[in-house]
This record gives sequence, structure tokens and C-alpha cells, in this order.
Amino acid sequence: MLLAKSARTHIVRNLNPGGDVFATQAALQALGTTIERTGNDATVCGGSFRDPDVTIDCMNSGSTARMIMGICAGANLRAHLDGDRSLSRRPMEPVAAHLRAFGARIETTDGRLPANIQGTSEPQTRRFILVSPSAQIKTALLLAGVFGDVPVATLGDKGSRDHTERLLRYLGADITFDRANIELRSMPMNFRDIDVAGDFSAAAFFIVAATVAPGSSIVIESVGVNPSRTGLIDALLQMGANIRLENEREVSGEPIADIAVQSAPLRGIAVSADVALRAIDEIPVLAVAAAFAHGETRITGVSELRTKESDRVAAIERLLSSVGVQVESLPNGIAITGGTPRSHGAVIATHGDHRTAMAAAALAAGAGALAIDDESSIDVSFPAFTQTLRKAQEL
Repeated sequence: MLLAKSARTHIVRNLNPGGDVFATQAALQALGTTIERTGNDATVCGGSFRDPDVTIDCMNSGSTARMIMGICAGANLRAHLDGDRSLSRRPMEPVAAHLRAFGARIETTDGRLPANIQGTSEPQTRRFILVSPSAQIKTALLLAGVFGDVPVATLGDKGSRDHTERLLRYLGADITFDRANIELRSMPMNFRDIDVAGDFSAAAFFIVAATVAPGSSIVIESVGVNPSRTGLIDALLQMGANIRLENEREVSGEPIADIAVQSAPLRGIAVSADVALRAIDEIPVLAVAAAFAHGETRITGVSELRTKESDRVAAIERLLSSVGVQVESLPNGIAITGGTPRSHGAVIATHGDHRTAMAAAALAAGAGALAIDDESSIDVSFPAFTQTLRKAQEL
């Protein structure tokens, strides 16, 4: 998305091969960006934009929808956005409200997709107080600023992921940020090739599987270990996991490392809302680890999970109950009484959620074989997951 601002050609290497990235690629192409894919690399040439003459199909990607809204708002573009059935159930009004304050006109459908947006050439608000911590809302506002060539600032975040801020700094923008506030003072001026760190969310399932499967020992190479994303590791270490970061370095503004994991007994802990925010996409697989931990694990600050691809709190309850683990739903979280989960041949209903499907695989690594009703949803983020898991288990 950021390289689409440059009229020169640049390469993005090691792109995630999942459906969400292809949704983003198609959306940018509809706006006039030239993108050519070769395997997991992409050559990007932007610099000129147009109103799309087709509906932008965001497929299952909430990040695509919200960030494209930001681009359209800043670039003064008119567009119609839609998505699949799952995406059309997820809230778009929070980002729309912030972008309306920027000056865009946005009409949602009962707060969701489909949505119409008309950007602006005369930005209004440039300093935003975030109603709730959200990396996607932050990014949408930053993109509105970049594509509108105006400085913007956000206030009141609580430590949500900061990949966009780091990438803007890597590309030469004058930007300051901490766990609460961001100030983008000038636009990126040093566009260059980008190497994408290995996806921590993908690695998470193997980290937990190796932790709960007796006798396991693995090393996952070149994984992004941005502190705003590694709440799972912090929680697992507190639970007693055996995890080490090796060969730490920086690539394209992001810290990366090799993650070494050995199986270990776990104990129940209290996972704070701060840690949960930095592990929000990993909560289902963190719940799997909690199922094997002695005692109770309480995870708070996860109400957002009710509005993901599926109701992930309910999905966690179904998943862990299938192996005899007690789960209690709390007003803003869940309590899990761990022990020794054992599979009895249950079939897990994934409700089309890729993270539920992969969490089931991590659970099966320690509890015994499980079945899932549909593995096609995994293609959204990790098409090679099943093959990679099988290969890891054969080592």
C-alpha cells in the first residue's frame, strides 16, 4: 500500500501467500497501481490513482477494507467496497467515523460492508483521539495522511501493533510514536524495496504445538518479533514455556529472530488486557496452551474477538470443551481450567475461521487426533499450513 504512493518500481519480498494479501493486491490494482507477482514477491509501481470502475472486493480481509478506506479518503477517490459473507458481518463504523472526521463521506450498511466512500481534497481533522486501540484504524488514518499529503496525529492508543509506523520510518517519513501517540510530520521520501518478516501469527501455532507436544523441539527461522505482536511469547514464558529468541536482527525496520521452542510443563496465569492486545490474533492458540496448564488461566480484554471472522470466544469454548477442558465466559474475557486434554474423536466446527482451524491442529499435537469440518479457510492466511505441520511432525 505505501509503495503504491511511489511512481518508481520497487519490490516487496516474502509476501504472505494467503488470500488477504491477494485481496489487497486486487484492491490496489483497481485504484490504478501496477503489481506483478512472482511467487511470494511483488513488483509495485504506483504514483497515479483513479476511481475504480468496479466494486472493490475485499474478500475476507478486514484489514484490506479499512486501509483502502484510508487511501481513498486521502487520495480523494470514490469507491464501493464489499466483501464475503463473513467480512460483511464485521464492524466498519469505527474506522468510517474517524475518516469522516478527516473529511471523507462514507456510507456503511448498518455499520458494515458494503460501503460507499468519497474521499476529500480538503482534510478537516488531522489530530485524532482513538475511541478504542486499533492498529487498523491507526493505519487507515496514517494512510489518509500519506495519500492526502498532510500531517496527521493519533492520540490515545494502548499499545496496538506498530508495523505501519515502523515501515513509514523505514521509508523516510518524519514520524514519532510510542505506545500511546503517533505524529506523522512529513511524508515518506525514501521509497525502497521491502523484505517482509516471517509472520508471527503463523509461527504461533507451531510455538504452541511444540510446547504442548511431549518431546518436541523446533526452531522457526526469520520470524518477526515486533514487541507489539509478541504478547503470546510473553504469556507463554510466564506460564513456564521453554522459548528462546536466537540470531536477533532487523530487516526493513522490523526486528526478526529465529524462535527456538522445546516442550515444557505449563502453569495457569492471569493474562492482562495489555498482553492480550499484543496477542489478539493469537488468543485462540494461547487458549490451547492454557488447556494444558496446571490451574486456571484468565484472559481479559478480548471482547473484540466476538466480531472477528467468527465469534472466537465461542469458538474457544467449543474447541476446548471437545477435549474435556472447562471454559468459563467472562464479561470481557475467558477463564480456562487446564489439565490433561484428551481427544475423543470430536469434529470441530470452524465456522470458516482460519485461526480456529489452525488452533485445532495445535490442540491435536498434545491431546490426540481431532477432525475439523473444513480446512479451506486456512488459505486466507497460511495456504501451506497442513503440509508445513506434517513436515514438522516428521522431523
